[in-house]
Amino acid sequence: MKKLCENRKAFHDYFVLDRYEAGLSLVGTEVKSIRLGKANLKDSFVFIRDDEAFVRGLHISPYEQGNRFNQDPLRVRKLLLHKREIAKLSKESQQDSMTLIPLALYLNERGKIKMELAICKGKHLHDKRSSAAERDAKREMNRAIKDNRRLQERG
Repeated sequence: MKKLCENRKAFHDYFVLDRYEAGLSLVGTEVKSIRLGKANLKDSFVFIRDDEAFVRGLHISPYEQGNRFNQDPLRVRKLLLHKREIAKLSKESQQDSMTLIPLALYLNERGKIKMELAICKGKHLHDKRSSAAERDAKREMNRAIKDNRRLQERG
């Protein structure tokens, strides 16, 4: 599994509760552009309309050799999911302050581009601060353990 694009901001702004894998309905030049790493998930989100899932805000830069076959970089793209998955996602996303956020684009084992999406709950400012404090504390602990190992190896 090769990651082509990640939405790092999603982990900063949301609590990730449950993850799903979805296919994307793409045009050939979009596939080539994504494989070159020219996609951005930063401000994208998933919505469900008429029992179909779509992603909005996914920016795929035009393929340089694509000329007239290039599509609009910000067009709405359909996600390929089973009906029961869409029903479950719809039900969960309608709960209080839940949203569907794309986390990553990657190539699966068979060479298909897939999207990892998640049911997320928004973080408040104090949640973001506590997450940052936890991350810093973990980093300090790992650094101390590493330094301790170095001292034991020398001594």
